[in-house]
Amino acid sequence: MTAFAGHAAIAGTQATPDDAADAAEQVAQEVENEIRRIDPTTGGQSLVIDPSLPAPYGADIEATEAPELSVSQLRELPPAPVAAPIAAVPAVDVATPTFTAPTIAPPRGPAARMIAEPIVQEAPAFDASDPFVVKSILPIEGTIRYGEWYWDESRAPKTGKLVMTVDLDARVISVFRDGHEIGTAVALLGTQKHPTPVGTFPILTKEKDNISEKYNNAPMPWTLRLTWDGIAIHGSPVLNGYASHGCIGVPDPFAEKLFEIAKRGDRVVITRGSLIGIGDKISG
Repeated sequence: MTAFAGHAAIAGTQATPDDAADAAEQVAQEVENEIRRIDPTTGGQSLVIDPSLPAPYGADIEATEAPELSVSQLRELPPAPVAAPIAAVPAVDVATPTFTAPTIAPPRGPAARMIAEPIVQEAPAFDASDPFVVKSILPIEGTIRYGEWYWDESRAPKTGKLVMTVDLDARVISVFRDGHEIGTAVALLGTQKHPTPVGTFPILTKEKDNISEKYNNAPMPWTLRLTWDGIAIHGSPVLNGYASHGCIGVPDPFAEKLFEIAKRGDRVVITRGSLIGIGDKISG
């Protein structure tokens, strides 16, 4: 190889240190050239061109120019299809659309007490002579908590048909006179083992200082009995996490006010998930 021939020439003559250094540099360059000529994969001539190196390992890369075509060599394109004329569209009278706002139902039952700000709206038409049609609801803001109760007879007539509603899902009792809500409170209700029954019940008896003969002589003041097997409305501590054996427990002051105005035969309507609003009829 060329590198070994150079080595022999250096050995046959008296060389200076500079000559030796030049010879060594030449040998190294020749070895590098030989390595670059060989493809490491095939062992044959290398096909790799490195543009950063001088020839023969670099290549003068020139931009490839596309051959110029004369106008006569260009193929004539077919003519574009002619679009059919568009017929004139007759004018159409478009009426200005009208928007009718949806009718919003008045707030219903306990849901009305969860509205943070009052909503002013017209009440639906109703039969004012029907004592079982809701005509007004107490304006209570926010939700009612356990132990709270409200009583206001100012919107109701002094006399009229009395009816009470209890909803098991809302856990709220409401008292209506002639369709006007005059009292409401959170109620203590039964459990799955001792459920509060659903239906319409007349008040059977009134017992001011009642004691439960069925449940360890538990006090049941201001009792309004609804069934002969022990279901009644009566005064009770109303606390979150507590329940009754099926009775409807209300705060003692509320029970006392209800006891004073209720009569035997007045109806108590117990429902589950039934909310009523102004204009609705109270029915069991």
